[in-house]
Amino acid sequence: MVHKHRKITPAEFLMRFLLITVGAVLAGTALEVFLVNNTIIDGGITGVSIVLAKVTKMPLGIFLFVINLPFLFIGYKQVGKTFAFSSLYGIVVLSVTTTLMHHWKPVTDEKILAVLFGGLLLGFGVGIVLRAGGSTDGAEILAILISKKTNIPVGQIILGINVVIFIVAGFILGWDSAMYSIFTFYIASKVMDIVVEGLNESKSVTIISKEYEEISQAIMDRLGRSTTYIYAKGGYSQEDTQMIYCVVTRLEVAKLKAVVQDIDRRAFIAIEHVSDVSGGNFSKKSIH
Repeated sequence: MVHKHRKITPAEFLMRFLLITVGAVLAGTALEVFLVNNTIIDGGITGVSIVLAKVTKMPLGIFLFVINLPFLFIGYKQVGKTFAFSSLYGIVVLSVTTTLMHHWKPVTDEKILAVLFGGLLLGFGVGIVLRAGGSTDGAEILAILISKKTNIPVGQIILGINVVIFIVAGFILGWDSAMYSIFTFYIASKVMDIVVEGLNESKSVTIISKEYEEISQAIMDRLGRSTTYIYAKGGYSQEDTQMIYCVVTRLEVAKLKAVVQDIDRRAFIAIEHVSDVSGGNFSKKSIH
């Protein structure tokens, strides 16, 4: 049986491009109003574009658009047309924004303030674009494709690309600028993660205990979270048992540990980060 892809509704389409527009404008504002004029760069294609704009004295928007185009073409072929078109729109808006703001004076000449506020605004803007299903930097597409060929995690590839960019920037723009840029990139990355994943990020929890029934019931009663049993067999004891699996928010982890250890202090608890949760019934049940 072939399942048809659900078509995006006009309202969803409009909301997606509205969010990408807002995010790209915020990112462009961060670049021109805080970072570029203070000789602070970002990572990825944006960082390369800023270095070239500084060297050639040409508008940043030209390089943002031209350098990203080949990666968008590759993305269209390999990653998907929806992502490619959403990213193309985001990059166009980012390029236009930086071009229109090219002659604006920086809000501050203090490097630390530029790093803090520029990083915050840039991370917030890029995070909105990513959450809407687009991108403002072709380096992410390149990293995805390299990862498919080499099995190296995407995050490590992006880190490697940015290390090279910051080293090159150090030679061209000066090491002070390169070091400020590293902190800007770090701040932007953390803010971006918060926007994409949300402040109330989720954790998946696996619990192994002989008291699995009592623990499962306690989690449902005291945390209001549903649980799932997964059949397991002890490698050493060869005994059949049930593992408990559930998803909780970051703020509920400590309470969950206390609930489990109240019942079985020797219970095995494994906690992993969950980048996104959808479907099912993740919302809390009312606790009476």
